[in-house]
Amino acid sequence: MTFSIVAWDALTGMTGVAVATKHLAVGALVPHARAGIGAIATQAQTNPMLGIQGLELLASRRTATAEWVLSQLLHADPDRDDRQVHMVNPAGQSAAWTGKNCTDWAGHQTYPGFSVAGNMLVDERVLTAMATAYQQAEMEPFSQRLLLALEAGDAAGGDKRGRQSAALYVVDQSPYPHLDLRIDHHPQPIEVLRELYEESCKPYYQSFRQSMPVAPAWAIDSA
Repeated sequence: MTFSIVAWDALTGMTGVAVATKHLAVGALVPHARAGIGAIATQAQTNPMLGIQGLELLASRRTATAEWVLSQLLHADPDRDDRQVHMVNPAGQSAAWTGKNCTDWAGHQTYPGFSVAGNMLVDERVLTAMATAYQQAEMEPFSQRLLLALEAGDAAGGDKRGRQSAALYVVDQSPYPHLDLRIDHHPQPIEVLRELYEESCKPYYQSFRQSMPVAPAWAIDSA
């Protein structure tokens, strides 16, 4: 009941997720990303622990492949056949899983630096449109590329039940998100997400974001 893209931008080191669904508040549980570590989307019968534990594994096993991390997560999940999860790591490796019990149409496509996945879609053309849009927008800012991919998937049919929520979650160098834009309940969530993104690009918000510290200005003594 969801379609998403996860990606790592080799030029900037940014990583993130764009996602939409016919379900309430998709941005709360599906997208997971950490600066310098990678990005994960967990959907179908969503298991947020796949995102949380997946990022922990990516952080602790920096030399591990994305496929290995995914295999470890799935091995520990007895309901993996009901899940869909895909990820990307800082090496640009992507990995994806679509459980056999995911509702048709369900599937994924992996590429160097990104992957697309969805379930309960009209057909595979949704993912192909997303991948094509992302690849063709290589000169655009990273967040814009993610949003263009989401818009292309929606235009190709998206979730066959309709629309309800969408999100764009991007991290850069800091432990807090560079962008965390969510439309939790709206008949045209991707259109409103576009409006939010365009608003975030205005000079006031850009300068505000650039003024924020990347790391703590002081050390906290835990003793």
